[in-house]
Amino acid sequence: MTQTTIDAADFRKVLGSYPTGVCVVTALDGDNKPAGMVVGSFTSVSLDPPLVGFFPDKKSTSWPLIENAGHFCVNVMGSDQQDVCRAIGAKGDQKFVGVEYTLSEHNLPIIANSLACIECRLYSVTEAGDHWFVMGEVLRMESTRDEDPMLFHRGKYGGFAEVL
Repeated sequence: MTQTTIDAADFRKVLGSYPTGVCVVTALDGDNKPAGMVVGSFTSVSLDPPLVGFFPDKKSTSWPLIENAGHFCVNVMGSDQQDVCRAIGAKGDQKFVGVEYTLSEHNLPIIANSLACIECRLYSVTEAGDHWFVMGEVLRMESTRDEDPMLFHRGKYGGFAEVL
């Protein structure tokens, strides 16, 4: 069997043709400060048990904080929440400056005006190349508003447009 070499730039360009939803994964770190990361790889995994998953980069500085918490909340972003994504996606410890959130009964940050929140217990973490495949067992979930979701496509944020 021969190994194929794939150019990283081509890989990103081709896979960037596939739009993804945008979520912010949150938890409280060891000092009870909010930690968060923007993900475009969120997916449902299983109905029984109820599992969801996402793929954080191994170089992420936010993922270890969330992993150590042992549970997390997936906040589904609306197309009007680009400012939240840009804040949470920034480097450093000021990600939540200006970001409104409340703490759930599971002590997880739920971002104000997110379309849905899915609270999870960490189920498993599996190595997947230069990323981790993280699965969470759903503890509680709620749709909070019925608006246009945020999408990420070809390096840009956007929304959904129905084809008639």
